[in-house]
Amino acid sequence: MVKLRSTFTATLGIAAAATLTLAGCSASPGEAGGDGLSIVTTTTQVTDFVERLVDGTDATVSSLLLPGESAHSFEADPADLVAVGGADLVVASGFGLEEAWLPPVLEAGGYTGATVNAGDGFDPAMLQEGAGHAAATGGAGKSDHDHGDEADGHDHGDEADGHDHGDEADGHDHGGADPHVWTAPLGASFMVGVIADALAEADPDNADAYRANAGAYQAQLEELDLWIGQNVAQVAEEDRLLVTNHEALTYYTDGYRITVIGSIMPSWDDNAEPSAAELDTLITAITASGVPAVFSESQLSPATAERIATETGVKVYSGDEALLTDSLGEPGTDAATYIGATVHNTVQILDSWGAAASELPTELQGA
Repeated sequence: MVKLRSTFTATLGIAAAATLTLAGCSASPGEAGGDGLSIVTTTTQVTDFVERLVDGTDATVSSLLLPGESAHSFEADPADLVAVGGADLVVASGFGLEEAWLPPVLEAGGYTGATVNAGDGFDPAMLQEGAGHAAATGGAGKSDHDHGDEADGHDHGDEADGHDHGDEADGHDHGGADPHVWTAPLGASFMVGVIADALAEADPDNADAYRANAGAYQAQLEELDLWIGQNVAQVAEEDRLLVTNHEALTYYTDGYRITVIGSIMPSWDDNAEPSAAELDTLITAITASGVPAVFSESQLSPATAERIATETGVKVYSGDEALLTDSLGEPGTDAATYIGATVHNTVQILDSWGAAASELPTELQGA
């Protein structure tokens, strides 16, 4: 069952857990991971990225969020605080996603080390440069995916400064910026580059391994971007219509020229409550647009999506067909990895348009 957690509840839970559990506990950095880095991650997507990057090293990875949980809220338990207190490095998604709950968790856990915010500095303009975008729009694009510094984790400030995204890319006041950077494979690739450089800095002895793993994984993400673009291109642009549970797929839909008719929660926070007027507006838009389906999301109750689908006569995608946005799938499923979850989302969206996905490239099978 998905637990809906509020920031207020999280703060009270953290304070209590810290008092009861950490009194007299003085875990030192690296203690939980032996000789390798001890890394605490936030979202399931970031956890997957980090686990791929530390392959072949002695690093250990502990995730705060579990599959099926919302990335917008979190309530720490005593084990989480112990993990945080013993961490050498904390890796967060960033771009404002965890800013409501991560600082008090780190404070309660006694963590004073560095926090990597992998999405900070992301420039949405890079999505228009990928081969997937070119395939979806019939353009030439960049077949060699030469993203330069955008994926190397060094100078991410300049790449965002030339596009006037205001405060959304400066890592401080994200205001109206969508924090779901990973939903587009090229956004995920950016995050992987940032994380790899942070790992290399924290553990120079394994720097070559982290960067080699990053390069191999980024090549897969570029292949994923191209595969999505080629499949989306099957469908005429005017027929690429989508209704989601909340506004989590901005970078995915922008990257492949998909029109979002509306969202049940017209917010980037999946804890938002839609008003009756907002739902009425969405129902009207669905009827007028001819969009064929409404999508629920794995971390959210499908009840409202199912009601809207009934009222409008469109199909609802829920349960095993729901989109995986803020969370990856359960362990042991094909959607337990970032690549698997993104393939799942693409297959379901294509199905709603009456199209079938092509076979995955060999490089992506089982990834």
